[in-house]
Amino acid sequence: MTIDPLLQLLRRKARHTHKELAEILSLSEEDVRARVAEWERDGTIVGYQAVIDPVRAGDEDVSAFIEVKLTPERGGGFDRLATRIARFDQVTSCYLASGGYDLMVVVEGEDLRDVARFVSEKLSTMDGVLSTATHFRLKAYKENGFLLEEPDEPERLPVSP
Repeated sequence: MTIDPLLQLLRRKARHTHKELAEILSLSEEDVRARVAEWERDGTIVGYQAVIDPVRAGDEDVSAFIEVKLTPERGGGFDRLATRIARFDQVTSCYLASGGYDLMVVVEGEDLRDVARFVSEKLSTMDGVLSTATHFRLKAYKENGFLLEEPDEPERLPVSP
């Protein structure tokens, strides 16, 4: 099953007006408005947000990617524990993943110590958490499909015989 073209457009640029979306997709403006309203009601669209370049915005928060190994629970697998982890204010994203760990958790804090406190005092102490490995984000090049810095065009050297 492929994702609805209207949802694809909204994912790439949610600031399109209903009129613009209707023109792009050859739909009526009212049809677009009704479909978007239904998706907002049924939870298909859970929110809208701007993608912000943290360097240009002066955001000095620290982000970390934390691999978490869990003990699955009988009858629930990883869902209950993953949901508890996802509810922490510091957690911006939480994914079930394949590979050597079970969850990939994205965390933000004011500084390295703030993230370290979260891992040592909240995450690692939870029943069912077997281990964690923390990787700090050093620089973002692309965020949710948007390039954050346009790369400098390499200078071409003059060609001479």
